[in-house]
Amino acid sequence: MFEQDFDPVSGSLALSSIFAALPLLTVFVLLGVLRMKAQWASLIALAVSIGVAVLVYSMPVGMALSAAAEGAVFGLFPIMWIVVNAIWVYNMTVTTGHFDVLRRSFGTVSDDQRIQAIIIAFCFGALLEALAGFGTPVAISSVMLMALGFHPVKAAVVSLVANTAPVAFGAIAVPITTLAAITGIPADELGAMVGRQTPVLALFVPLVLVFLVDGRRGVRQMWLPALVCGSAFAVGQFLASNYFSVELTDIVAALVAAGAVVLLLRVWTPSFELTAERMDEEEAQHRVAEASGNAPSGGTAGGGGTGTTTTRAPVADSGVEVLKAYAPYLAIIVIFTLAQVPFLKDALAAGTVTFPWPGLDIVNPDTGEAPSATTFAFAWLPSAGTLLLFAGLVTMLVLKVAPSAAVKAYAGTLDQLKWAILTVASVLALAYVMNFSGQTITIGMWIAGTGTFFAFLSPVLGWLGVAVTGSDTSANALFGTLQVTAAQSAGLDPTLLASANTSGGVLGKMISPQNLAIAAAATGLAGKEGDLFRKVLGWSLGFLLVMCVLVYLQSTSVLGWMVP
Repeated sequence: MFEQDFDPVSGSLALSSIFAALPLLTVFVLLGVLRMKAQWASLIALAVSIGVAVLVYSMPVGMALSAAAEGAVFGLFPIMWIVVNAIWVYNMTVTTGHFDVLRRSFGTVSDDQRIQAIIIAFCFGALLEALAGFGTPVAISSVMLMALGFHPVKAAVVSLVANTAPVAFGAIAVPITTLAAITGIPADELGAMVGRQTPVLALFVPLVLVFLVDGRRGVRQMWLPALVCGSAFAVGQFLASNYFSVELTDIVAALVAAGAVVLLLRVWTPSFELTAERMDEEEAQHRVAEASGNAPSGGTAGGGGTGTTTTRAPVADSGVEVLKAYAPYLAIIVIFTLAQVPFLKDALAAGTVTFPWPGLDIVNPDTGEAPSATTFAFAWLPSAGTLLLFAGLVTMLVLKVAPSAAVKAYAGTLDQLKWAILTVASVLALAYVMNFSGQTITIGMWIAGTGTFFAFLSPVLGWLGVAVTGSDTSANALFGTLQVTAAQSAGLDPTLLASANTSGGVLGKMISPQNLAIAAAATGLAGKEGDLFRKVLGWSLGFLLVMCVLVYLQSTSVLGWMVP
């Protein structure tokens, strides 16, 4: 039996936190400074975490390795099981040519890449987050943007930044329901509070996406649709989470936001349309100007890679072909929606096998119980990945993909994602070693010892948890109880700080090595995760600061009226 010790270095949380943070510092330095490939950076950081667990936290070697094994398996299932099947569906649409039909269909809404970023990365990505989560929105929206002519780096960065505000209510609000189970606070109360925090982010994210696509010019020309989209999403998220349904919050918000943008485009058109062809021309001119030392001060932002779009003759797709192009995504929406029908949800839940993970005899000294994650739930039937597999089978039928071609596409998908699979398995192994040895809780307890100022730092814990695990659900399971305990000790509102864990966590999503690996794999940038990390880190920290200030003010009389 291994009893966790949260201050193993001279009984000091501060000194212990220095050692506990070493694995995180390792992965961030290797990725962001040394530009090492994510799979190797993650493996090295995993070795560091095992070393800290064994040498500093006195965790038995066999137990540390068992914890790493459970984390790696969790990385493979359900996380990469979801991503692999999502990309497989996409690859089949590419093979049959229907993704080009979908691209042209989106082009009929607007050929402007700035509008496409708002509709696809933010609105459609939010819908995918609502239904599946776990990297699915980044994987699918980034390849959709590439199909519309976005450069790979820009498509990945836009998709990563867009995957923020919806995350708290992702996968039918699993982060909220998990937090409720961990803390004992009703899910409706937590959802209502989160619905008074993340909508503030939603107001600004579309503006940031426009800036990433087209710099300051994009903000000047596209502030109206960006604000309409962000405001519609924010209002939809607030109303749904507070007065309708926590589980359906993101579905409502995504549809409302998309509808608002489409309606706006019926009465408003931009003075300048930034098509893929025009973007390629401008970036080529910008590179020439840079080489000659005459680069303009404005121009585009967030680009990268080599343009692949050429001017095409207009193609008229039949209504049947357009319907087929949308069919895979309609199938995903229908299947995931049906999976929430009570009797079907219960039937799917029967396909879950739960068992204690071998070799993890661990006890938390504060609760006297083993951490819940020592029990592994193999949800082979209700998993989002399995539901995506069903959607893939529907796609085969609708698009008339032969079984042999579907199997070939699946094998190609596995080859495409091989490094992402290794990275995600390594990152989750790292997270489980840190969690079970006590390293993560050490950092959390040290931050929580700041008294009333903890209201400002509370979102940082959620951000840290998601940055490590790649999951807002996991971050809530990790720090939810700690947030409530710290709030009670400091005389703060437990619901506010528990919710802040979720709201801060959404901002760690874009820098999570897991999500970076997914984005890189989906856009053909495997090995460039460090480049993506540097491009999104500033946005992650900037939004985190906004959330910290918001939560702190909500804990005072200034914005205390926002707390239900």
